[in-house]
Amino acid sequence: MSRLSKKFEKLKLKSQKALIPFVTAGHPHPLMTVPTMHALVKNGASIIELGMPFSDPMADGIVIQQSSEVAIEKDMTLSSVLDVVREFREKDNKTPVILMGYLNPIEKYGYQQFVKQASESGVDGLLIVDLPPEEADDLLSLLKQYNMSQIFLIAPTTTQKRQEFILSKSSGFIYCVALKGVTGSSNVDYGDLSEKFTTIKSLTDLPIAIGFGVKDVESALAVAEYGDAVVIGSSLVKKLGQCSDEKQIKKTIKKFIKPIAKALKND
Repeated sequence: MSRLSKKFEKLKLKSQKALIPFVTAGHPHPLMTVPTMHALVKNGASIIELGMPFSDPMADGIVIQQSSEVAIEKDMTLSSVLDVVREFREKDNKTPVILMGYLNPIEKYGYQQFVKQASESGVDGLLIVDLPPEEADDLLSLLKQYNMSQIFLIAPTTTQKRQEFILSKSSGFIYCVALKGVTGSSNVDYGDLSEKFTTIKSLTDLPIAIGFGVKDVESALAVAEYGDAVVIGSSLVKKLGQCSDEKQIKKTIKKFIKPIAKALKND
């Protein structure tokens, strides 16, 4: 059983929801990424979504765009991202780590080489924003070979027929976008999600993670009603961008993430 499956199964037995924080590798500084990941786990993160910096992150809002720019300016490469996961695994072999990003750097790196090295580093799955399932078979076959998951996005505008096709290609969990737009968007009416997620749940046994627009305890609890996991990204990345050292990062994560994790676990 994969780390992802074990994590979701354990939370399900406790009737708890997973918290999946997103951080960009190399932001605010490459040396701070591994301590950030450990601090997230210490304060209640169930799974970590680690962003692979890219120069044209089209699905992301200004906060995550800028975090990628900072990381790239500090020489964070795709190979460096894998090094981060490898270092994280030296002390934590249980927390699932998902890499989120875009296809161009992976194509340049080479599918075979990237997936092999990602697996060896301890990566559990990929979420490639701009890789449609119709074009994903080559990468999917490699991921299956190395027991890694391919997480796909389902948007608010996705038809049921296409949902079924996406689900047929998916593993690990499904990432459901809570709104139309880019990461960091606001003014979300989560009340509109009920019918949508009821339909998705009827089509799959995979856990459903919901993201985009989650920024605090209130919005996390609102989302948690409809899915199995809550993804929080832009609000966290923005706060981390204001930190200048490891001490500030740990303090920020404890203050921001711990209350959300506690609420999702009904502690």
